[in-house]
Amino acid sequence: MKQYSAACDQNKDPILKVIKPLLLNTKSVLEVGSGTGQHCVYFAKELPHLTWQASDQSMYLPSVSAWIDDAKLANTPKVLKLNVDLNWPEDKYQAIYSANTVHIMSWEMVLNFFKGVGQVLDKGGVFILYGPFNYQGQYTSQSNANFDLLLKNADPLSAIRDFEALNQLAQKVGLNLINDFAMPANNRILCWEKQ
Repeated sequence: MKQYSAACDQNKDPILKVIKPLLLNTKSVLEVGSGTGQHCVYFAKELPHLTWQASDQSMYLPSVSAWIDDAKLANTPKVLKLNVDLNWPEDKYQAIYSANTVHIMSWEMVLNFFKGVGQVLDKGGVFILYGPFNYQGQYTSQSNANFDLLLKNADPLSAIRDFEALNQLAQKVGLNLINDFAMPANNRILCWEKQ
């Protein structure tokens, strides 16, 4: 049941270094698209002051649950079933974290994702989004251009998203960009704050 991603292992420390100060005074994080479940247990262990709520679509839940069960941490509740198009939790969260999700969603799903973030993120809370992004319609590297081609071959609705388009969606739901961090392997961390 436990799935493993090498990329998750490689990027966990660089991501932690950026998100740790951002989540210093945060009590609750909703992770959207927990995937294998590796990030959830790693970050929850390194940030014991907060509750890390993993979530994903039903097909990914067995792996996330297996990681959570094995780690036996006090701050990782049972994984939530979350489809960004359908069902968002009733609870509010002080932070929302998501890694490598918007490029595998359709644009319709991305719209619903930002709408959902606007609903469940507390005032003053942060939305942290990790992944590859384009700027002014341009790839930031050849490897990202190749990756985009791979994505579109697998699913014509997926694509590396433009930062400007995402920032516009964020602004629509009351989020202001507070930082854009350069990350290894031509990725970024975008961080917005709910006004």
